[in-house]
Amino acid sequence: MATAKSLSALLAQTSLDDHDDVLKAANAAIKKSKADLDAHHVKAVALLKLERYEDAVKVFEDVPALQEKARFEYAYALYRSGNATKAVQVAGADESSRGMKHVLAQAAYRSEDFAQAATVYKQISKDVVQDEEYDLRINSGAVDAQLEWSGQGHLAQKKKATREDLEVFETAYNAACGSVSRGDLAQGEYCLKRAKALCNALSELSDAEKQAEILPITVQQVYVLTQLGRIDEAEELSTTIPFSDIKELSTRYLAQVNNIAASKEHTNPYLSHRLFHASPKPPKTDQHFSFQSVIIRQDEYAVSLLAHKFAGVTSSTGKLISAAPAPTTSPTVNTAAVLNAAAHARNAVTEKAALKEVLPLLEKRPNDVGLLLTIMNLYVLTNNHAAATHLLESFFRRLEQSGSGSDLDVRFAPGLVAALVSLYAHQGRHSASKNELAKAAEYWRKPHKSETNTPSKALMTAAGTALLESQNNESLTAAGEIFGSLYAQDKTDRAAIAGLVAAYSLTNPTELPSELVDSLPQVERLVQDTDAAALEDAGVPSVTPTSANIQSEVARKRAAESKAPVKAKRIRKSRMPKDFDPNKKMDLERWLPMRDRTYYRPKGKKGKKKAEGLTQGGAVAEEKAPATEVKTAGGVKGAKKKKGKGGKW
Repeated sequence: MATAKSLSALLAQTSLDDHDDVLKAANAAIKKSKADLDAHHVKAVALLKLERYEDAVKVFEDVPALQEKARFEYAYALYRSGNATKAVQVAGADESSRGMKHVLAQAAYRSEDFAQAATVYKQISKDVVQDEEYDLRINSGAVDAQLEWSGQGHLAQKKKATREDLEVFETAYNAACGSVSRGDLAQGEYCLKRAKALCNALSELSDAEKQAEILPITVQQVYVLTQLGRIDEAEELSTTIPFSDIKELSTRYLAQVNNIAASKEHTNPYLSHRLFHASPKPPKTDQHFSFQSVIIRQDEYAVSLLAHKFAGVTSSTGKLISAAPAPTTSPTVNTAAVLNAAAHARNAVTEKAALKEVLPLLEKRPNDVGLLLTIMNLYVLTNNHAAATHLLESFFRRLEQSGSGSDLDVRFAPGLVAALVSLYAHQGRHSASKNELAKAAEYWRKPHKSETNTPSKALMTAAGTALLESQNNESLTAAGEIFGSLYAQDKTDRAAIAGLVAAYSLTNPTELPSELVDSLPQVERLVQDTDAAALEDAGVPSVTPTSANIQSEVARKRAAESKAPVKAKRIRKSRMPKDFDPNKKMDLERWLPMRDRTYYRPKGKKGKKKAEGLTQGGAVAEEKAPATEVKTAGGVKGAKKKKGKGGKW
């Protein structure tokens, strides 16, 4: 107790900013009594104040009892030291305090569990504390942007930047990131410019602080301009960035990589390769998110391929592919498979040459989705859509025969289904497209699917639309169920409402809610700008051509072809004779022997006599009977006798 009293007295006399003295006092107390939890607690807090987060974690690991006593400090130390996953576990076990919820949300965000982060922030926002609303808006905007990047945009609270977001530069920047993640690059560019203007207008920030805030915004601008295809503007803007002034190494790394991508000066692939690998790698506490790391790894492989480092790319991507289960829909693994195929092709000039090098790989890795799509793309580029279709159909049959749940998830993956439907549409196989979409919709409507494998909204909408085109009652009922589930998820989805109305109007009009019909646009409003009389006067083409129309069209085309002047064929000079006259009409029968030409007329008595015999209906000359051969014991009489050696013929 004396130790605790002396420590408390020392802490009472020490200023809050003098954390080194607090740490020394705590260490002195621990030397006297290693079992003093209060001293260990004070030491951990002092280390956190001094931003020595790894040392603080070590204190908690050396004293397990302190982890339960100071759970909040332990979770915060784990989060700041870069171990966000474990911080989520510690903070998630006790969410009683508001501070613990904040740590949990931040750790979930850093560990890329954006859905959990969004849920926690939504809970915190229900009871807003003074001076917290501004921070919650910023953090929630960042979570929404990351949800879009990770393919979970349906969980985002905001789908579009509001006027409130464009009032402060932090929220404007997050709104820009959200717009870019959704593919709305024009809106993203506008929000970035707005964020810059708002930051420059702040009077409470110094010029150095403004510069530190504006640099990440400029880096994002370079990326947006590159994606918009405005390379010249991106290159010019990139040259204004002082890379050494960017404090966050993760942002500095992205800035230098984007500078290489946007610069026209780096045409030498070997120089680009050296500059790419010369960029500083971020520390453990400032790592890139997964979607950023995947793109950076792809850039690294692309630069290596341009520098003809085929063996290195083959080895690196091969290890990544072999370590993952197959088949898989992981973008990281499948992208690595595409780059692995490119490395094996060794910068082949033509698609056929690349196919020759890549096809043997499919025998070794028949379940490699990335490799399969690469070969399909090469087939399409060579205008061999049938081979691409057969390849994907065979792959689907193998997955269906396996019966594995993971294999079936890949079999009915929306992207692969869309690829097959596109191939069917190109070949005019519309019934096959409908069947494929119906099978995929039926599979994803099963209730046993996990939450991570939720059905694609675009896939279900396409399947429901295809089923509506059928006159089969079962298909129409299935379409109604599909659009009903989509409507249950989002009451404002116009496609779901229209599909639901169309399905129920054909199968069971009495059960169709009137509010759904009223929510659809009125027909009068849709056709108010259409002049039916003008369309009729202009002539409305027949939708279903009759046989008479087809015959008349064919006759018209033939008549036009016969009237069209025949373009003279251009002859190379090497094939022209010396006395060639271009104004003289060429003999079309010049390749036939003279006696076979239609205008040939033989001269002289013998020629005329011979011509009479060749003429159809002319007199036929009697042929002399051949002499009868008389066989003798030695052979045929009259046969030539073989002369001996050396004789003359």
